[in-house]
Amino acid sequence: MMAANVYASATDGGTPDAQVLSGAATIDCPDVATELTEVPDQARAEVDKELANLDAQIAEAYKRLGESADAIRQDPGFAENAIAGPLKDKRAAVLARIGAAVEKAGAERPQGLDDLAGCAVRDSGNAPAPEEGGDGGEQAGDGQDQQNGDGRQGGDQQGDDQQGGDQQGGGQDQGGNGGQAGNGGQAGNGPVPGDYVSIESVQPNVDKPQPSGDASTGTFTSECGVNENGLFNSDNVIAAPGVSNGAHHFHDYIGNQATNAFVSDDELTRAETSCEDQRDKSSYYWPVLRLQNGTEEQDAQSPGGGIEGNVGEIVTPKDVTLTFVGNPKAKVTAMPRLLRIITGDAKSFVNGPANANASWSCTGFEDRQLKDKYPLCPEGSDVVRSFAFQSCWDGRNIDSANHRTHMAFTDAEGNCPSGFQPIPQLVQRIVYDVDAPSLEDGGKTVPLFAVDSFPEQLHKPITDHGDFINVFEEDLMNEVVACINEGRTCGAGAGGGDNGGDDGNAGGDDGNGNGGGDNGGDNGAEQPTATPDDPGQGNGGGQDDGNQGGGKDDGGQGGGQGDQDGGQEPPAATEKPADDKATAQPDVKVSDPADAGGKDDDRGGAGQGKGGNDGGQAAQAAQVPGSLPELEDNTQAQGAGGSLAETGAQMWPAAIGGVLVIFGFFVLRSVRRNA
Repeated sequence: MMAANVYASATDGGTPDAQVLSGAATIDCPDVATELTEVPDQARAEVDKELANLDAQIAEAYKRLGESADAIRQDPGFAENAIAGPLKDKRAAVLARIGAAVEKAGAERPQGLDDLAGCAVRDSGNAPAPEEGGDGGEQAGDGQDQQNGDGRQGGDQQGDDQQGGDQQGGGQDQGGNGGQAGNGGQAGNGPVPGDYVSIESVQPNVDKPQPSGDASTGTFTSECGVNENGLFNSDNVIAAPGVSNGAHHFHDYIGNQATNAFVSDDELTRAETSCEDQRDKSSYYWPVLRLQNGTEEQDAQSPGGGIEGNVGEIVTPKDVTLTFVGNPKAKVTAMPRLLRIITGDAKSFVNGPANANASWSCTGFEDRQLKDKYPLCPEGSDVVRSFAFQSCWDGRNIDSANHRTHMAFTDAEGNCPSGFQPIPQLVQRIVYDVDAPSLEDGGKTVPLFAVDSFPEQLHKPITDHGDFINVFEEDLMNEVVACINEGRTCGAGAGGGDNGGDDGNAGGDDGNGNGGGDNGGDNGAEQPTATPDDPGQGNGGGQDDGNQGGGKDDGGQGGGQGDQDGGQEPPAATEKPADDKATAQPDVKVSDPADAGGKDDDRGGAGQGKGGNDGGQAAQAAQVPGSLPELEDNTQAQGAGGSLAETGAQMWPAAIGGVLVIFGFFVLRSVRRNA
């Protein structure tokens, strides 16, 4: 099969012989949506469609940019005259229609709208592609400056000075396609080696406000799977409702199973959900992560996929944790039903980092968070991407014209802005079992990974973003609020009570530093929320990740102080270890989030069964030679992550042995009688 790492034309049916992009330039257009803070409700649908039209125009212009590499080399003015100029004219027409729609609805035409038409073709900061037919393997990148070539990406971002100028630009011929060499990334438009940094070279940078006053310190976890159903599309019902391919990149969806550009609010409330608690029909979605390995996915020849430079193997997350946390200064109020929240900025590479909010890290290192770099994780550690959503609501609107102004972040101390009230904050943690790519050959040996993006955003990590629509049933939302305000740990998979129990790992795995019980560890109830610069990953302790046992050994050490017997014995016969890496490599933090507690604690080492102290005792009882596990303990093990089939598989040998002993007894009696 021919590698799919090409940038196919949207007009030729997606043929794989379309010219790849040079990767050296991108198109920088003002983001009209962020400027439209006031749009009448009557004009909202028309304006949203026109905004999606602007995105489509940029995607088409970017395609032309890639196809015109030779012409641009011969004539430096070609890009401005043949691409940027026509694009400005098209955008001006769309902006005029937006202004007319607003005026028709009885509002004043937005000021400065016409000034947003012009776009620039600028240096992307990516290493240029090699010449036709070259292997490109020695194409040097610009190392530390590749991400920040335009000087707008935020000099305070971690990792900017970590790359080292000797990084290779990675322009090898992926898949052996000769002239389709690119830079080892998605169709030649990124990522590049300069987009990655070793997490071990990053200094701890997580700082959380301390709870005080009327703080709400509880947590509520919703378990909705990892998109094992394979639900994808390139729509965005929040930013571009009613527009097919409004996102121009693929999304993973969990929770609500009806989410697409055309779903109505009523249909969302009636839809199926992947969440364990069927009262949570909320929609959770984010751009997919792909490996640049030449795999042709279902969208390889489609808009939003290969046609727009999003290629390679889609990686299913290893774990997804959805936790709602409180506010360090106040009690929270209920989210309104059908509230929409977008966190992060899909266009941060050209917009700048003002709204960038997603973070990247590695298991075992979540006190170190990156915004503008992908992490290189050591062996035994997994990639983690995190989103801490806005948690201050204006008290009136479930959406806004630019999908942002009805929500706000807290300040550094945890206070909401004037006129806003705290609501439960969604903290989303997504874990991937992907290897650190081989930067020396641009990902040829071990493929690069990157999130899907708008084509002109070049798959930069700073463009990562998440979307949420609240479709909790009212009684469930009331439970969430009560749980958080009362300082409890609740929800699907939350497990034990106030004595450590399932979540007694000093912060748990809920992605926000909240432990499951009062005895859960030093940091269990100390870090109730997160800030825009701090998505709440990691529990204040370097590689300890909040475990009292701490360090890289926490995968096999049970669950902190709450689990006094945990980790002192090998895993019980009926329990499934959190991860093979926990025992095979005890000096490296396990990659399954079970190591950090939360909903996965029951899958951890011995002693992380149900109920803290009882876990270790149950493990010891199950290991008595010749004994069969009690039915009650089997049930606990199933709930903790083992399956009925696994439990049965462990019981059958013992059961058969018992039958053979009984059979031998009767045979012996028969022989004695005959004698």
